[in-house]
Amino acid sequence: MYTKKLAEFVTQTNFNSLPVNALKEAKKVLLDTLGAMLKASSPKYSASKILKNYCEKHGGKPEATVIGMKFKTDLLNASLVNGTLAYYCDIESIHPSTITHTAAVVVPTSLSVCEHMELDGKELLTSIIVGYEVETRVSAAFDPNALYKRGFHPSAVAGVFGAAASAGKLFKLDIEGEQRALGLAGLQAAGLLAWVSDETENSRPFQMGFASRNGILSCVLASQRFGAPKQIFEGKSNVLEAFSDNPKREKLVEELGERFLITETAYKRYSCCAFLQPAADALSSLIAEHALKSEQIEQITLRFPAQGAPVIDNNELKSHNAQYILPVLAVKGDVQIDDILFERRENEEIKRLYYNTKVIHDEELSPLFPRSYASIVELKLKDGRTLSKRVDYARGTPQNPMSFDEVVQKFRKLASEVLTEIQVDQIVRFVDQIEKRSVKELVELL
Repeated sequence: MYTKKLAEFVTQTNFNSLPVNALKEAKKVLLDTLGAMLKASSPKYSASKILKNYCEKHGGKPEATVIGMKFKTDLLNASLVNGTLAYYCDIESIHPSTITHTAAVVVPTSLSVCEHMELDGKELLTSIIVGYEVETRVSAAFDPNALYKRGFHPSAVAGVFGAAASAGKLFKLDIEGEQRALGLAGLQAAGLLAWVSDETENSRPFQMGFASRNGILSCVLASQRFGAPKQIFEGKSNVLEAFSDNPKREKLVEELGERFLITETAYKRYSCCAFLQPAADALSSLIAEHALKSEQIEQITLRFPAQGAPVIDNNELKSHNAQYILPVLAVKGDVQIDDILFERRENEEIKRLYYNTKVIHDEELSPLFPRSYASIVELKLKDGRTLSKRVDYARGTPQNPMSFDEVVQKFRKLASEVLTEIQVDQIVRFVDQIEKRSVKELVELL
């Protein structure tokens, strides 16, 4: 029942049936994700360089472009690399309540398949929206808190289903074929949180890459009538019961086709875990409001909902480490990809604050999570004053939104290292009119 209803949604949704607000948000998500991918494609970053070398040696037939790298590889490897690039900077958008980096999976999937099949912008936007709906609903059905408790990353485990939906739409699978694709995706669902101990930050984004690749592979095989379980969400040994102690199947189809979850996208301003975005806003506000220098701060305390706090409390990954991110922000005024991929603690001031920052696992904030990543930042100053700021919704969330123009400015900042100003302007204009253009033209600009 549930699997079939999702397959019906994927196969029967078309561009003309989609609401205007969902289409506008899809353009915003597309541009934002392209900025993250372009920024991450720089050869100075290890994962990008290693995967490029891999594809040049083992890439096979040139079917789809590796974004920002000026070469093509086979469809599966292109999606693997592009998905990795999309999450590498940790600056791409998220869906907060399902704790998924949805765009980092469905945008690379849709781009790679659309280019390979020579499809147009309408099909691109439709596939992004369809994949977004499926991935977020699957994460909600798992219950992302239950996944975290078991040591799984919701974005990766649910991501393969989003990719199977995006690609399935573009492959024009029928209902039964999409059911098989979702079944094959379930067989490949994976994503351990073990990457939290990988200080290189290579394996973290790699999970979005293999979710994209595996979802496309599922559709390639399903299109050739490869056998698969057709009730992956409710049948024998189904995926929901395998990964979760608290599955909520009704979330798969709740308001399906009526409420589009892509309109709940949250956009990041800083290169770090989404859980840290409200704290970064709070700290930035305190510094601006009181004209503070980092040297005036004796101690930084972050109060965060108890369920999510372990992810950001002294995490070995700099991108997920509150004790690292907040001092970098206090000293530099910003946190971007170079700050999470390259060590900044050689700076004595950052190092001092690193050892004077703590996270409190706050039970009083817990009832709000994951609907809100409510954060309270407290600063103890050297002159004896204590300052405090609470932010429930970071700038960029639906409750505190960024405009399209703000996302454009973010894109310009991210893409400027890889592309010329003229190219950046062309892409911005192209995405704004993507429904009238071909995806091949867009990829050539990238």
